[in-house]
Amino acid sequence: MNVREAETRSHMPVGPAAAGFADAKADLVRRTATVAAIAATHADAVDREASYPAAAMAAAREQRLLGVLVPHELGGEGASIHDVMEMCYTLGRACASTAMIVAMHHVKVACIVRHGRGHAWMEGMMRRIARDQMLMGSSTTEGNNGGNVRSSAAPAEVADGRFHLVRDASVISYGAECDGIVTTARRAADAAGSDQVLVVIAKEDYTLTPTQGWDVMGMRGTRSIGFKLEASGSAEQIVAEPYDRVHTQTMVPFAHLTWGSAWTGVAAAAVERTQKFLRKVARGNGGQMPPGARHFGLAKASLARARALLAANADRYAGIYEDERALASLEFQSAIAGLKVDVSDLAVETVMASLRANGLSGYRNDGEFSVSRHLRDVLSAPIMIHNDRVAANMATANLMAEVAPSLRA
Repeated sequence: MNVREAETRSHMPVGPAAAGFADAKADLVRRTATVAAIAATHADAVDREASYPAAAMAAAREQRLLGVLVPHELGGEGASIHDVMEMCYTLGRACASTAMIVAMHHVKVACIVRHGRGHAWMEGMMRRIARDQMLMGSSTTEGNNGGNVRSSAAPAEVADGRFHLVRDASVISYGAECDGIVTTARRAADAAGSDQVLVVIAKEDYTLTPTQGWDVMGMRGTRSIGFKLEASGSAEQIVAEPYDRVHTQTMVPFAHLTWGSAWTGVAAAAVERTQKFLRKVARGNGGQMPPGARHFGLAKASLARARALLAANADRYAGIYEDERALASLEFQSAIAGLKVDVSDLAVETVMASLRANGLSGYRNDGEFSVSRHLRDVLSAPIMIHNDRVAANMATANLMAEVAPSLRA
């Protein structure tokens, strides 16, 4: 079962509306495939040159993939989490950097859509994203906080209905290329670091001064450069809802589900290359397999586990999307945090098994069976918001959660 097949049946229309619903889903699949084909053509060059995947992202704009989460009434397509996950999985099979950029963009759009409804400025931004296919960047990592997204140093200082923010953003993925940024900040200069707000800024609202580069093993095309971010704008650009709700209800679930889908897509591409390699060897050797062939079965098994975890957690999230108590529960928060750890580890495990099955053909940087790029890209998965940080945060929560009394509880 793929991610799209996991679409919750209770959310699907019936009767005459069903045909239009199915057509819209199929159209989104076709448009995503068009972008993926372009991304695949440029993936090696993007990795080799550490360049932004300009051709793929231009295609994403042309195919109108960037505004799909915006509600219909605001010019978008009202897409579901399942739709975006499938998009990220498909793009991940083609180009990891393209997939991760699209995933991060949609995490930010999801926050604006869920928590900005009913606010004129935010709804205007949703219309702009859908109409102009604006690419939204993310700034949640600051200074030396090591990816601790639940603490901010720089305050959003508000006076006379306007805010001003100066932030040492140690990482802003595709920051030089995006059309807007969604950033965390302290609520005020005298607020605690954990008392945060989410601020939405368009390109005309901020300046970026580069502070460090991006010379890394993988995900090189995300161009996650460090910047000094200075922004000013209307106080209406600060999301009114408490950041804790934004973080637990939307940011973390969307991030872990879409990132996981991108990583799993990268792993799936490695498995596909291994399958092609083994078939070629078997044909040339009268059916005899190479020494590492047994690792192919392990790769397929770990890939299947990752896909199943993503599908199950997406269904669960869709099922409780309107239930704030369920979303905030220790049980759900532990599960969605654990998903990030499990899927990232499984993605690495899958590509490593593919490499061992391919042997030297996979280890080479050149050739049709190389999985070098895939391995370097997917090694970012346990480090992007470090798994050890996630696990440490889960430990205390798990002590508070009750043990399930039955298998189906």
